[in-house]
Amino acid sequence: KMSLKSERRGIHVDQSELLCKKGCGYYGNPAWQGFCSKCWREEYHKARQKQIQEDWELAERLQREEEEAYASSQSTQGAQSLTFSKFEEKKTNEKTRKVTTVKKFFTASSRAGAKKAEIQETKAPSPSINRQASIETDRVSKEFIEFLKTYHKPGQDIYKQCKLFLDTMNHKRDLSIEEQSECAQDFYQNVAEKLQTRWKVPPEKVEKAMDQIERYIMTRQYKYVFCPETTDDEKKDLAVQKRIRALHWVTPQMLCVPVNEEIPEVSDMVVKAITDIIEMDSKRVPREKLACITKCSKHIFNAIKITKNEPASADDFLPTLIYIVLKGNPPRLQSNIQYITRFCNPSRLMTGEDGYYFTNLCCAVAFIEKLDAQSLNLSQEDFDRYMSGQTSPKKQESDSWSPDTCLGVKQMYKNLDLLSQLNERQERIVSEAKKLEKDLIDWTDGITKEVQDIVEKYPLEINPKSQALAAIDSENVENDKLPPPLQPQVYAG
Repeated sequence: KMSLKSERRGIHVDQSELLCKKGCGYYGNPAWQGFCSKCWREEYHKARQKQIQEDWELAERLQREEEEAYASSQSTQGAQSLTFSKFEEKKTNEKTRKVTTVKKFFTASSRAGAKKAEIQETKAPSPSINRQASIETDRVSKEFIEFLKTYHKPGQDIYKQCKLFLDTMNHKRDLSIEEQSECAQDFYQNVAEKLQTRWKVPPEKVEKAMDQIERYIMTRQYKYVFCPETTDDEKKDLAVQKRIRALHWVTPQMLCVPVNEEIPEVSDMVVKAITDIIEMDSKRVPREKLACITKCSKHIFNAIKITKNEPASADDFLPTLIYIVLKGNPPRLQSNIQYITRFCNPSRLMTGEDGYYFTNLCCAVAFIEKLDAQSLNLSQEDFDRYMSGQTSPKKQESDSWSPDTCLGVKQMYKNLDLLSQLNERQERIVSEAKKLEKDLIDWTDGITKEVQDIVEKYPLEINPKSQALAAIDSENVENDKLPPPLQPQVYAG
């Protein structure tokens, strides 16, 4: 049509110049560099894939260089401050370039758009770029990128969503931990839905992808969202730890624990279970913390099975888990439970054995916090004495020890029994002394009251002192009625 119109106007146009440069027979468009729309899309797609591949290779190379630079910095910590400053500057620049390169995956294909994004990124770097990443964080990031390669185009979108979420969380530090938890849960749900509906990823691969996403995100967010200062998690940790220490005297028999630690294999299982529950605090990812709880629970089931020579039941498992927690006293127990609840993938907590074992751990902690005399079939007096440390439950008699028992253990229990007896004797002496003191006070008060009653019943009347009589020959000044005193008379003769 363009050729006909040009000929009608008297303008000679070579039709070969209007055809698509690829030779498909369709007319090309100068705005598409002489290609038709179909060929232009194909060429654009090829160039796009080539650019993405180059960017991936560049990101991997920068990652390797960063790890090598970080390793060399560890071996040369005694270098001069000037050299170290240059190294830090170089490393920061490399990290900025790496993040900028990765962001090219999701920007416009034009060179102008990419250059504009680089300028913006350089002017306003995010806090996560300036923060020196730990070795573990770098390793997790590298493994995450390697994992996303198997997902091709969905992997690029997943990485884009994760980076967007991390940037959003960096700007939401002022929010409460509950609000940050809601953001994380919404992110998990949205990504899972996109994997299933938009990207048509099989269910088994969706679960693996969500595990890797959680690992990548929470490794970077761990220091900000685990036991934050805005919550009372640390206060609860100290309260639970103090409570467990006060319950150190609780025996397996009081909890009806069906575990016989005298069996070497069972004792090994108990030690492994305690190790796993303590190791939970060293993990960063909620899924890995759940894995520690699951391993601990499986060791408990094996210990019960060996002791009873039959499969364990739920009624046997919970008391044994309580005993393991009391014996191990895991560090920051409440903080770990809250962290898992807030930031774990909800599908893991709602289904599967991980969610079941985690629920039992929460029940065990709640039981320990509310444990009383009735829970252990003890009298309130004995429970109070045990809790105050005045005495402890009676230990095993020396007559029942097996012949191959260690002499040191026997002597230790013998000394404990002796100390317990001395403590009881001292308590009795103090009690009798207090009773004697009370009796003396009561006797003194009784005598005083009796004396007061007698005085009130028979009062003592004291008459006033009588006035002395005047001499018979004294001058009677006060009473003139008395006759005057006799005067001696002298007679003559």
